[in-house]
Amino acid sequence: MFRQIGTGEIVLIVAVLVLFFGSRKLPDLARSIGKSARELRKGLSGEDDDDETDTKDTGRADQAEQTD
Repeated sequence: MFRQIGTGEIVLIVAVLVLFFGSRKLPDLARSIGKSARELRKGLSGEDDDDETDTKDTGRADQAEQTD
């Protein structure tokens, strides 16, 4: 249904982005898209920083109880 994007289309897309956002804002835009994609992948894979810290804290409490 869709054909592959060629060099001409990529150049056109980049030109439109530069016109809309300006050359100074494009790195910030790309950085924020990258962060959003990274957090989306983390959310979909089930990784969560809060879960890791909870298990680490629980493990330390268990070790302290065993030594007493």
